[in-house]
Amino acid sequence: MGKLIIVDHPLVKHKITLLRSKHTDVQVFRQLMQELSMLLAYEATRSIPVENTTCETPLMQAEAHLITPGTLAVIPILRAGLGMVDGLLSFMPMARVGHIGLYRDHDTLQPVEYYCKLPQGIADMEVFVIDPMLATGGTVAKSIETIKKAGAHKIRFLCVVSCPEGVEVVQKAHPDVDIYTCVLDKCLNEKGYILPGLGDAGDRLYGTK
Repeated sequence: MGKLIIVDHPLVKHKITLLRSKHTDVQVFRQLMQELSMLLAYEATRSIPVENTTCETPLMQAEAHLITPGTLAVIPILRAGLGMVDGLLSFMPMARVGHIGLYRDHDTLQPVEYYCKLPQGIADMEVFVIDPMLATGGTVAKSIETIKKAGAHKIRFLCVVSCPEGVEVVQKAHPDVDIYTCVLDKCLNEKGYILPGLGDAGDRLYGTK
């Protein structure tokens, strides 16, 4: 079974509190989302492989390590996932970026795919699928299914807020995928929103409501 990793850090707790607040404006919300994404990326990249090499310091030659170019991919789930991309790329600017467009039908709560563009060679990459919210889990599970069909098999999912229902769905559908989250909230409400959550992440990121 894939692991659930909760990034339980004082900075994360502080920023989550500010992110949740209904008084946080769009600009600050975006900045907080980026900062939390950076903290998630730090934890989620602990086990990525590096190559042994050497480098010349001002004093002598030293043993060194580098991440192999072309081995990392970041895949945001549109549209809210875009709010996390800059945070991850600030830590790994060499990563390639794909996009998956799915939305949750508000009546059936089932995912509907409308766009998919993935990097070439994804089968050999460490893949980081990102979306701020893991709610019902259907959209995330469908996205990971699409990425696996393209050949990827080293996949991690990163989200800012999650709930037990969504975690269960993703772990059941993809038991090989680790989930990294800043907080595990209580539950979903009857409309499929996380409680206490932070509202609709996409609307708050882009000021559309």
